[in-house]
Amino acid sequence: MSTSVLPRPTAGAVVERFGLLILVVAMIALFSALPSSGPAFRSMLNVQTLVANQGVGLVVAIALLFPLAAGYFDFSVGAVASASCLVTAACTATYGLPVWLGVLLGVAFGVGVGAGLGWMVAYLEVNPFISTLGAATLLGGAIFAYTGGLQITNGIPRELTAIGSGQLWGAPTIALVAAVIALVAWWLMSRTVFGRRLYAVGANPRATQLLGVDVRRIQFLSFVASGTVAALGGVLLLARQGAATSDSGMTMLFPALTAVLLGTIVIHVGRPSVPGTVIGLLFVAVLVSGLTLVGAPAWVGQVFNGAALLIAVAFARLARARGSAARR
Repeated sequence: MSTSVLPRPTAGAVVERFGLLILVVAMIALFSALPSSGPAFRSMLNVQTLVANQGVGLVVAIALLFPLAAGYFDFSVGAVASASCLVTAACTATYGLPVWLGVLLGVAFGVGVGAGLGWMVAYLEVNPFISTLGAATLLGGAIFAYTGGLQITNGIPRELTAIGSGQLWGAPTIALVAAVIALVAWWLMSRTVFGRRLYAVGANPRATQLLGVDVRRIQFLSFVASGTVAALGGVLLLARQGAATSDSGMTMLFPALTAVLLGTIVIHVGRPSVPGTVIGLLFVAVLVSGLTLVGAPAWVGQVFNGAALLIAVAFARLARARGSAARR
């Protein structure tokens, strides 16, 4: 009987896969030890606030993963989240519909937008950059037209705001809901036929089609999944803020893009994944929180987010190039 021995991973490969995670742990240790930030950074209140504030961002970032795995950027996720937030608020606060129906209509709105974009990209072969950016601009304008630049703050159901500000088992409820959504997305992308075909289409659509896979259907479904998850992010945004934002959603897009692209340089290098996105999001959140507590100016967070996005794009490009070279 013959046995095969797997090569032992080198130290460089381990550092490459877990370098960002090691950096997150190092930053937590640093900001916890610094006299100027340690007491506040280590406090349970700061930990709970940091985790709760990332709930919406994590869900919006996960919405980006599905089309990105299929080879497309979806620039509409932030706008879909904002619009779904507004639809849910309008249904429940303005028109007095039951909470469950308002949430259902908000999510259905996201599913509809995702299906429309998927149909345009997969079956009409419209450029995904143009179609998703156009949808984001259209939704942003529609949000402003409906709200007049104001927020819907009155009449938001307490059942929703309780999710955004409440705790369960000592943890922020909104973070637990976001974790459940992340687990479902991880299962879909890593443990199902749909997930395997999603990555196959993203890597080589022509070869995947020759294997008998309906590539257009997978591309269509990736946008439907994106719209659905973004809409769930919008419902969580309403729960967290207790108000429907009049923002166009672009402020949520770039942090989500940063987290997703940073996630491609950790664990599954060169490939978008849920665990990588969680680590990418934590990296940005911990650093911004720590810098704020040590007294850094307010603009530092925005500058860092932009710099992190540029660095993440460069590293993601290098990782994809190395992956392609390895496959050849």
